[in-house]
Amino acid sequence: MTTNEKIVSASRRIEAPASQIFDLLADPARHREIDGSGTVRNGHPDNPERLALGDSFGMDMKIGVPYRISNEVVEFEENHVIAWRHFGHHVWRYELEADGDATVVTESFNWGVARFPPFYQWMGYPAKSEANMKATLERLDAVMTASS
Repeated sequence: MTTNEKIVSASRRIEAPASQIFDLLADPARHREIDGSGTVRNGHPDNPERLALGDSFGMDMKIGVPYRISNEVVEFEENHVIAWRHFGHHVWRYELEADGDATVVTESFNWGVARFPPFYQWMGYPAKSEANMKATLERLDAVMTASS
């Protein structure tokens, strides 16, 4: 990570086609299955079944206390990129790159585009996010391996 970019990322090679991984990422009802942070509880019942560019979706979360968050899909390229943000405007992004029969999945947390980036640094979110992303990619790998 460079200070100017304010982006933290983690990558993992997963033995599954990009289309299957993307289908899981585009289904907000399944986000809890892969959440490595332990903060995602459930999706809202009125969420779309499959996300698309510009869609909004809500999640029940918990960091100390329960709360609800609403997200907007800000990038969407079928089987390649999906990203969303909420009111804080930091962006969670997944990029998928085919690697033979497998896929390299890169998850990133861009806090440089947030409404107030210093808050994220003060709270230690870049370092926490890197560990959580590694755990998320591990869980994503386990889910994809179990479904093959």
